[in-house]
Amino acid sequence: MIVVTGGAGFIGSAFIWKLNEEGIDDILIVDNLGVSEKWKNLVKRRFNDYLHKESFLEMVLSDKVPFQVSAVIHMGACSSTTERNAEYLMRNNYLYSRALAVWAMKNNVRFIYASSAATYGDGSLGFSDDDSVTLTLRPINMYGYSKQLFDAGILKNELQKSVTGIKFFNVFGPNEYHKEDMRSVIHKAFGQIRESGKVRLFKSYKPEYPDGGQVRDFVYVKDCVDVLWWIFQNPGVAGIYNLGTGKARTWNDLVKAVFAAMGREPRIDYIEMPEDIRGQYQYFTEAKMEKLSAAGCPVPFRSLEDAIRDYVVNHLQQKDPHL
Repeated sequence: MIVVTGGAGFIGSAFIWKLNEEGIDDILIVDNLGVSEKWKNLVKRRFNDYLHKESFLEMVLSDKVPFQVSAVIHMGACSSTTERNAEYLMRNNYLYSRALAVWAMKNNVRFIYASSAATYGDGSLGFSDDDSVTLTLRPINMYGYSKQLFDAGILKNELQKSVTGIKFFNVFGPNEYHKEDMRSVIHKAFGQIRESGKVRLFKSYKPEYPDGGQVRDFVYVKDCVDVLWWIFQNPGVAGIYNLGTGKARTWNDLVKAVFAAMGREPRIDYIEMPEDIRGQYQYFTEAKMEKLSAAGCPVPFRSLEDAIRDYVVNHLQQKDPHL
């Protein structure tokens, strides 16, 4: 059985879609559905069973998991960069991940987990996933710090040859709909264009970046799960890897692609950025992808325009936008 934590969430449910596409449905989903709408991500998926995340953790901590597990795909975490409950993030993101990793190593179970580009902080140390760089990173929010602690723990305990960590950059695509403020700007822009015919973007507060000219490494969730599938099929691929396109694009590029996919002319309003996030705002992110390429990953990445067109036309404009 394959265990997917966060299996009802954005990337987790997309990976289950990929597993189903490959004919695999012996899957245990571990999550906390709560009162959110993420249950809708499961409606079209095939899987064997569901467990609340705390029930699964109890089994792991007591080493009494009553079924055979071949792999744990650990996508579950609080992914809010504005979450301020540090104790919750430590328990939910760091300690939970550590418990799963310890159990997986003890029981010879493949362990693939989600890290984040938030570990790179303000980007002043660059975006290299070289292990020597990883240990020096200083995140600027508690979410990034919870991910950094786990990455550093993997390296300090020399587990990078046994497990696989993925530093996701700005992922967008179907099944993100429940994420509220953490949804991609693409999804938000789609709604704004339908309602008002225009999109709001933050102004820039650095002279070297024009308004809307701040850049990110945007990567489509369908490409991400293709990479995860390749890693899953190749147990010898271990270590901590970036997962972006390696090609940074501007917010202006992104929203213009949404307008184009919707057959509309671009209309953009630039608004003030809230003061409480100005000090944590990243003006540039771009994944260094040489390490994943050197590992032999053959997955091609869609252009931003092609990915957004697929997302808008084949999902957002459909009656049921889910994978």
